[in-house]
Amino acid sequence: MRGFGFSKFTPRQVQKGGFDELLKLFLELLNYTAGDAGEALAWMNELDKQYNLTNDDYGMGDFIDELKQRGYLNEDNQSGNFSITAKTEQSIRQSALEEIFGKLKKSGRGNHRSPQSGQGDEKNAERREFQFGDSLDQIDMTQSIHNAQVNHGIGDFMMTEKDLEVEEMDFKTLTSTVLMIDISHSMILYGEDRITPAKKVAMALAELIRTKYPKDTLDIVVFGNDAWPIALQDLPYLQVGPYHTNTYAGLELATDLLRRRKTHNKQIFMITDGKPTCLKEGTKYYKNSIGLDRKVVNKTLNMAAQCKRLKIPITTFMIAKDPYLQQFVRKFTETNGGRAFYSSLTGLGEYIFEDYIKNRRKTVR
Repeated sequence: MRGFGFSKFTPRQVQKGGFDELLKLFLELLNYTAGDAGEALAWMNELDKQYNLTNDDYGMGDFIDELKQRGYLNEDNQSGNFSITAKTEQSIRQSALEEIFGKLKKSGRGNHRSPQSGQGDEKNAERREFQFGDSLDQIDMTQSIHNAQVNHGIGDFMMTEKDLEVEEMDFKTLTSTVLMIDISHSMILYGEDRITPAKKVAMALAELIRTKYPKDTLDIVVFGNDAWPIALQDLPYLQVGPYHTNTYAGLELATDLLRRRKTHNKQIFMITDGKPTCLKEGTKYYKNSIGLDRKVVNKTLNMAAQCKRLKIPITTFMIAKDPYLQQFVRKFTETNGGRAFYSSLTGLGEYIFEDYIKNRRKTVR
């Protein structure tokens, strides 16, 4: 007689100080050291002294050797300096994705639902009669045969075009996104590290798109006194500079990048903690950090209006609580017709995740 045999389940104990446990900590520290492997390892040594991360059988030296053997770490033989590899950069992005968005299974196809039906990948609950031009794989054969039996009887079976019933499918859109990250000096002021959560969100979003929505595009723009695009592999090394906030330059570059994309659905996500304080006029910079400068604000609002004309909505993720700054963001959002979230650093990832997946953006009809 066949059956199943059961035994007592004994959970596997994770060895303290093992490679996997230390790797998670190493990847997390790299976010705070802007990809400086030597500094991250120095921090781990200090933490090891305090909290006994390693044991007598597996020390920090063993961990460093294994990092090199597994391709996570390079060592310069002359200087003795360490640097992380492309494998480590990808692991940091994956770690950020798991932390912020949860573990997501890879999908070869993945796009965003729109409010309309049409040819697509995912069936919905609606049914209708077959129409010329419908795909054959949309036909619900079971229901169509049932319709034929009801309409013509079962004695002399016959099926006509009017008996065919098709399943509606959700039409899906490709999306091009530009993620703008404020790297002005205020992102590390007042005893609060705001740049590290912003970097984590960017890395997680990039990894989400790469694995789940591979047909979508993501460009990353950083803005301080100027604005410039950065590559995906540069994200772990991103640092705040002694910059003012040239929001206008960031929006101008983001718009230019989206113009080159062939997709119809385009959007800008902007993570910032402050107000625009800078413009570039020729080779010089116009700066004013006191209050809201009318000249800077008006030009920034004009850029928001231009994005609206180009049908590019801007979603602003504001990580500051100053009432007068929130008032500016409301005016900016009203001008563009986009949306704004006033989020804490801990909720930033969840906000962006939900906004991206639900894709509430207006799609081309």
